Amino acid sequence: MNGAAQGNYRQEELDRFASLANRWWDPDGPQKPLHALNPARLGYVAARVPLSGARVLDVGCGGGLLSEALAKAGAEVTAIDLAPELVKVARLHGLESGVKVDYRVQSVEALADEHPGAFDAVTCMEMLEHVPDPAAILRACATLLKPGGRLFVSTLNRTPAAFALAIVGAEYIARLLPTGTHTYSEFIKPSELAAWLRDVGLDIEDVSGLMYEPWKNAARIVSRTDVNYLACARKPG
Repeated sequence: MNGAAQGNYRQEELDRFASLANRWWDPDGPQKPLHALNPARLGYVAARVPLSGARVLDVGCGGGLLSEALAKAGAEVTAIDLAPELVKVARLHGLESGVKVDYRVQSVEALADEHPGAFDAVTCMEMLEHVPDPAAILRACATLLKPGGRLFVSTLNRTPAAFALAIVGAEYIARLLPTGTHTYSEFIKPSELAAWLRDVGLDIEDVSGLMYEPWKNAARIVSRTDVNYLACARKPG
């Protein structure tokens, strides 16, 4: 199927993640690595944006792990995803936890048409490598930012190390992730991401590595960007 022809998504990708919905919040379930990455991702954002009172958008929010963490840190969070099953789980968990997030089944492109310049920060984590047109996602994210706002992206580098660790190791050997979660050809080099960010008018402020340590089930920010990495870009203004 050509996902681009029917919107900027691939239905098989949405179905794969939707099948994990009921165990999304299980720290020992199929999303165990995502739980480990979450504190590092939140710390990276919080170090660059004062979250208390900030309007933040979480694009591709899944079951709401980062969305809730941002809200707990004081942000006013809107979170969007195209998988209704995941948004339902996110909403239910929010009711249980008492953490308020505005969850929506909506594309980032549609939201950009409705609310340009509305957000102090936009996060788009572990999503770009799963869509047909990553540049279009970044363009919409840039539109949604206020002048001076920041976009935070995490994705996987297209390197032999990333193939060995994120696919062979994580999916087939250690079984940390469901088989088929990633496609190597869709991984994104930092130089490619940087070019897309510049094309949509954003200034790159930082690129850092994000290292997952399965023996600790924890993650930390590092200088090496050859597997997972985070980037921060600012909208001039």
